Amino acid sequence: MPYTIAMVSDFFYPQPGGVESHIYQLSTKLIDRGHKVIIITHAYQGRTGIRYLTNGLKVYHVPFFVIYLQTTFPTVFSFFPMFRNIIIREQVEIVHGHASLSNFCHEAILHARTMGLRTVFTDHSLFGFADAASILTNKLLKFALSDVDHVICVSHTCKENTVLRASLDPLMVSVIPNAVVAENFRPLAKDEPIATPRQPSSGALSPQRPLPLETVTIVVISRLFYNKGIDLLIAAIPRLCAAYPYARFIIAGSGPKAIDLEQMIERNVLQDRVEMLGAIRHEEVRDVMVRGHIYLHPSLTEAFGTVIVEAASCGLYVVCTRVGGIPEVLPLHMTRFAKPEEDDIVAQAGSAIAAMRAGRIRTERFHEQVRMMYSWTDVAERTERVYDGIAGVLSEEEFYGCVEGEEVAGEVGGSSSVVRGRSGVANFALIDRLKRYYGCGVWAGKLFCICVVVDYLLYVVLEFIFPRANIDVVRDWPRKKAIDETDETEKLGEEKTWIT
Repeated sequence: MPYTIAMVSDFFYPQPGGVESHIYQLSTKLIDRGHKVIIITHAYQGRTGIRYLTNGLKVYHVPFFVIYLQTTFPTVFSFFPMFRNIIIREQVEIVHGHASLSNFCHEAILHARTMGLRTVFTDHSLFGFADAASILTNKLLKFALSDVDHVICVSHTCKENTVLRASLDPLMVSVIPNAVVAENFRPLAKDEPIATPRQPSSGALSPQRPLPLETVTIVVISRLFYNKGIDLLIAAIPRLCAAYPYARFIIAGSGPKAIDLEQMIERNVLQDRVEMLGAIRHEEVRDVMVRGHIYLHPSLTEAFGTVIVEAASCGLYVVCTRVGGIPEVLPLHMTRFAKPEEDDIVAQAGSAIAAMRAGRIRTERFHEQVRMMYSWTDVAERTERVYDGIAGVLSEEEFYGCVEGEEVAGEVGGSSSVVRGRSGVANFALIDRLKRYYGCGVWAGKLFCICVVVDYLLYVVLEFIFPRANIDVVRDWPRKKAIDETDETEKLGEEKTWIT
């Protein structure tokens, strides 16, 4: 059954990143499967209004004020008039939000439920429970997900974290991992010169480089922030360079920790051993990775870690920290795990360097294995099943594994069981929505109920001032469709053709 889906998030291209790539790849595959997908994000420098990307993917760049790390200022209600206009123009049926730190995402879920639309949320991150920032984020997440139809997490660790943070019923949360376009992350081709990030290369796959290696190159591609373990990297690099004279480092990425990395290089006189490339585009990642032999990922927290899948697909051996959902991503023969501690990272990375130089680690088959494990087509199929479940196409038993109409324990918004609608989906009645929000806390619950009531009143006012009949419905992007089997060309036994 085809759906019209709106992907909503503060994070999208041209900003590089895992969430941005996930939204784009999932959207294009859903379009290939016959669905209509639009993307709603904020305006970036040089990108405002409506843009069309490959395969007819339409992007709405909404002009809202950005306050920090490409996140918009939380206005709650001012986004509603423009959001409603887009939803009606595009005849959207499902709103799919992404990322816990995206204000656009949370506001869109609230407004979509007010408009009577089905909603899905995908969580890409892990958060704690003790610091002030995490407490506020978790309370906001609980508010947004109190009335959501279904939640998707990118790993089982992420699911456990999200269920605890938002007090969700585990039946409402599915695990659908990220994927990688393996064709875009090939090992170095035979007789292919190693390209610079600005000069992409191509060619057929090559066998493993000749062994033993004279130089072992370690690649790091990451945002240079504290949570990515850059402090551990700064401490480990001088020790590894001193212990292994044949080790070299290539670091790509930007962030506040870039200055600390440069100071470390200057202090230890490692200019000829450590190369810093700065920020690179996503299409340049492969050209950087194939210059190395080992990929080092010292992150302190990670829900999935798409970059290590890309590294393995390029034929690199992965050394990473055993945190979050990382242990779920790759099989053991592709990875070496370390504790998120300086000494253990140095020990495991050093062991990998020595083994790689001696030829004890072979990575020739990594690309094919990764290609078989991860596919965006599979991700799209599983996401489509979630849409079928919340739309009522699948029965309660098929989707949730329980009998239709059965009370679901641990419902969001309170400790008591609440009977949900068909396929376990929360209904749209205002009184039932208020019951779910009221249980979010002694004071927060009352505040959330006020927000929902105001949002509903605003929706009534908008329906009166700007009637739906006055909003033009846009024409869909022309899609290819197969000629009916009863067509004359089929009767004549000719090969099936395609029309637009």
